Amino acid sequence: MQPFPLDRAFTWLESGPVTLVTTHDDGRDNVMTITWTMVLDFDARFAITTGPWNYSWKAIEKTRECVLAIPSADMLDTVVGIGLCSGKDTDKFGKFGIARSKADKVKAPLLDACLANIECRVIDIIEQYDIVILEGVAAHIDPHRKGRSLLHAIGDGTFVTDGPALDRRMMMRPKLPPSVLTHKL
Repeated sequence: MQPFPLDRAFTWLESGPVTLVTTHDDGRDNVMTITWTMVLDFDARFAITTGPWNYSWKAIEKTRECVLAIPSADMLDTVVGIGLCSGKDTDKFGKFGIARSKADKVKAPLLDACLANIECRVIDIIEQYDIVILEGVAAHIDPHRKGRSLLHAIGDGTFVTDGPALDRRMMMRPKLPPSVLTHKL
């Protein structure tokens, strides 16, 4: 082992999937790229880190809802492009040709090209750490989508994708809820 810069230590932990977060406020949809997400438990509770520096923050704070859309690795350039401009002065849906659909339970749109979309309501905002706690209220997947590799940000402008799924559900049977055991990888 050798010393490593402490201000880069997060790059070893920031491997959750890149997520697109959609919002809807004042009759207008927006989408932002976010890399800091966390699963809180099996009951569809999640956390994201964002704050007033993001244009979407106002919509999340005001409407108390959003959609977490999970892009696949083949969407890398779109995901990065979305993250490099602001919805304050850019129609990201038009600029990047993003197709969207109406969600079932929230006003923020689903993103058609993504692997999954999770409609969420805000249940808490921890302003000291810019953490938004979300509760999923509906989930959607595209089971026919090819190219299912997730995209992971390293935090320094580089990205990695995941490889084939390694199934150890039978080994973990006593610890996993039944819905996880029956889900196809």
